[in-house]
Amino acid sequence: MSDTDSFIEEVSEEVRRDRLFGLMRRYGWIAILAVLALVGGTAYDAWSKSQARAKAQSAGDAILAALAEDEPSARVSALQAVQNQDVTQGAKAVVALLQAAEQGADEDPAGAQAALETIASDGSLPEIYRQIASFKAASRSDGSLTPEDRQIRLEALGAPGMALRLLATEQLALIDVEAGDTEAALEKLQGIVVDAEVTAGLRQRATQLIISLGAEPETLAGQ
Repeated sequence: MSDTDSFIEEVSEEVRRDRLFGLMRRYGWIAILAVLALVGGTAYDAWSKSQARAKAQSAGDAILAALAEDEPSARVSALQAVQNQDVTQGAKAVVALLQAAEQGADEDPAGAQAALETIASDGSLPEIYRQIASFKAASRSDGSLTPEDRQIRLEALGAPGMALRLLATEQLALIDVEAGDTEAALEKLQGIVVDAEVTAGLRQRATQLIISLGAEPETLAGQ
């Protein structure tokens, strides 16, 4: 390479370097802000997860302590105190369901029903918790709801795509049995035992009820 070419290359390199430094002086603050934002965002995300984890652990400890009380009434009061704490909506729903169960154990069916109705109608809660509360309210046979109201609710929960579809169908079959409509009950129960999504426990319950009604479960017909 000639001295002229070498000189030109050195000059070009210096020009590029000066231009780069100029750009860094002009726009370098943007890169610095981007780095700070990235580091700050990562730190905040870690802090948020830590806070959420601590809140969940605190709620869990409080629930366990409440359930450790000797009397149902004491457990109800302790669970109510947990609901008043700074817990997530999901945790509040779980606590409310536990509270309703304890009220039922404390021979307070009206209180249990009211607690379940409150959960079922609370639009701020996740849908699954509302469905569970509605299912429990409709499954109670203590006279809190008329058979007609129970059937309407369970039919809504037994619609295709609903998370508690098969459990609701089981309760509808029991209502048919209570009403003396054995044929309708068997139709629902046979549908449960052949359903691809049925759990082993539910299939067993449906099978036993079918046999007690004097029929043979479809899953056993070919055996």
